[in-house]
Amino acid sequence: MLESVFGFSAKHVVPIVLRINQFATKTPVFLYKNKIVENKNCLTMLNDPENYSHVASEVDKGFLVAAIQMASGPSVDANLEEAARHIEDAVSQQARLVVLPEYFCIMGMKDADKLLVMEQFGDGPIQNFLSETAKRFGIWLVGGSVPLVSPDPNKVYNSCLVYADDGNLAARYDKIHLFGLSMGQENYAEDKTIMAGDEIVTLDSPFGRIGLSICYDLRFPELYRKMGAVDIILAPAAFTAVTGKAHWEVLLRARAIENLAYVIAPAQGGYHVNGRETNGDSMIVDPWGGVIKRLPRGSGAVVAKLDPEYQARIRKSLPALKHRKLHCM
Repeated sequence: MLESVFGFSAKHVVPIVLRINQFATKTPVFLYKNKIVENKNCLTMLNDPENYSHVASEVDKGFLVAAIQMASGPSVDANLEEAARHIEDAVSQQARLVVLPEYFCIMGMKDADKLLVMEQFGDGPIQNFLSETAKRFGIWLVGGSVPLVSPDPNKVYNSCLVYADDGNLAARYDKIHLFGLSMGQENYAEDKTIMAGDEIVTLDSPFGRIGLSICYDLRFPELYRKMGAVDIILAPAAFTAVTGKAHWEVLLRARAIENLAYVIAPAQGGYHVNGRETNGDSMIVDPWGGVIKRLPRGSGAVVAKLDPEYQARIRKSLPALKHRKLHCM
């Protein structure tokens, strides 16, 4: 059980973003203050949690986070208005880290509609909304996915964007694994309109080290192993009703257990204007694999307390991350 604890007053911490290009190089790099710095010793740090310098001391007593569940439609303006309401609700419950679901800004009538609202990285109404909202409420805010311009004019990057409490961008992750399904009347092929990313992204924050992923990534545990010792995994999603009922909770709890990490999983949930049904069931999972809180259906904010001291005790009692013998190359 999580212990009952008080809130905190977090200072702004300049984030360090770790980006690993798994296809182009084996040398990890840090993106620090917009300067890329190679760190050949980083592989040791990734494979040995003891080499990770914990940065969340001021929130060791616990802090509140929120996973937002929505049923987004084709109107960006309407979706942002709804997102704002849920964020305000989460803030009223003292959440300091708020995570929106995949496609929070648009679920178009057809997949190609994303191309109509894609934005240049660093500019556009969706990114401005995230930045301004984070600064306004003094929270860390995560846009589960935003359609950003890619080198292919017929495709977008499906990008998870993290904003610090001063409104500045802290990290960007482009979805690596693109969903494909052909099962009865359910047919999806994200690779037709989305360009896959190729970099694993983690960042340091006032809440500990955070690893970024999106939806279908959950089926590929090697992604999370290559993140190294993260404290929190973000998994914004838009699981289908079919795959979600069978696999959603199982995958989230598995990723939490094997990484001894908290998992924050905001989801699209319900029936959409385009006729699609998404699974919903946004949840927050603890490092032991227990579901702390969830929202099976409907829209709203799932708010729960994360306890770094509890996580540290779990990792000390079951030091599985130190017992690894086979490391991802």
